[in-house]
Amino acid sequence: MGALLPSDSRGYARTRAWLHDYFDRRAAGAWEILTSDRQVSGVRATVRAGRDRMRHLLVDWLPTNLSGTRVLDAGCGTGAAAIELARRGAEVVAVDLSPTLVQVAKQRAAESSIRGRIDFRSGDMLDPAFGRFDHVIAMDSLIHYERDDALAALGTLAHRVEHSIVWTFAPKTPLLTVMHTVGKLFPRGDRAPRIVPVAEHAVRAAIGRMPAFQGWKVAETQVVSSGFYTSQGMRLTLTPRRSL
Repeated sequence: MGALLPSDSRGYARTRAWLHDYFDRRAAGAWEILTSDRQVSGVRATVRAGRDRMRHLLVDWLPTNLSGTRVLDAGCGTGAAAIELARRGAEVVAVDLSPTLVQVAKQRAAESSIRGRIDFRSGDMLDPAFGRFDHVIAMDSLIHYERDDALAALGTLAHRVEHSIVWTFAPKTPLLTVMHTVGKLFPRGDRAPRIVPVAEHAVRAAIGRMPAFQGWKVAETQVVSSGFYTSQGMRLTLTPRRSL
């Protein structure tokens, strides 16, 4: 029997189903506003600012000229990162679980300068049918999964990437741990998708020991904190190149 893929894991599948329901049925409108330039509350403004800073960080970790490259935006949401990558010349496959958010992303990417450079899809970012990529960006798309499921998912993507992966995880800080615990006290219907804090040393250890990450190394990492938004970006690079 082959190794269990994240998409076959009950934990991964359960979380994926919850995220699809939350973002497509309950939070799509709020998410569309949050990722726009419309006025939001003070709390949400800090989240917007933090997300903008993180997106710029991750995109700037990739080459300035992406012409001739294929990039996966894994968990594209309303498409901000995909649009930036397409403007740099990349051919982007932008995937999200929520068909509603993907539709918003398509509308926002309808400018002529990048028309045809983004292939928006609704589905699982791990689907092997999407093929191979030069780079992957996964911003805040794995923070809701248990640590082992998130790292297994990242490892699944690593098998199909030629150069680099830029992604985020929720750093395990006392504040995030408290927020995670308090969040469990709210009625289930009122909860936002939980965020699972992960210690950086655990991430580094997993990357060092998992066969899926053979040849990969942590090139750099940085925490972005803005009010109610805290996330840690990490750039992984493949060197030396693996033989196929």
